[in-house]
Amino acid sequence: MEGRQPKRRKDKYNPYEIYEKDGKYYVSFRNGEKEYKDLEIGKNVYEAFNTFELQDVSHMNVVDRHLEQSEIWDSSLYERVFQKEEGVEDTVLNKLEAERLHSAIQQLSEIQRRRLMKYYFEDKNYEQIAQEEGCSFQMVAKSVKAAIRNLKKILR
Repeated sequence: MEGRQPKRRKDKYNPYEIYEKDGKYYVSFRNGEKEYKDLEIGKNVYEAFNTFELQDVSHMNVVDRHLEQSEIWDSSLYERVFQKEEGVEDTVLNKLEAERLHSAIQQLSEIQRRRLMKYYFEDKNYEQIAQEEGCSFQMVAKSVKAAIRNLKKILR
């Protein structure tokens, strides 16, 4: 089987290639400077890579043949028919509202802004934020609630 490999999918999720040459095993990849590098590996590592790649190809074939097709032809197709596309006006209005909100958030104090961002955008709870910042749960809760009040005033 020297030099011969089953057909492999090449994409950004599979950035390497394995091969055998002159009884030695190699993995080929591009480094951070986009240069191709060949690295000699042991037979056991080669076989592990090979097994993984074959399982991955098998799984992708199942997805291509069955799962993706069933999604297209089942209830999701029916739902797509009745989904209303967002118009240009709605898109523009949503973008303007988002920009207005981000501008208002920038007007908050540094502590309120940081805690509000952690709570709403990083999905952290008051206890997690309090532990990170070395303060009490109540102080975080007060800061977030004050930030919301201030945002309401700014956005009026």
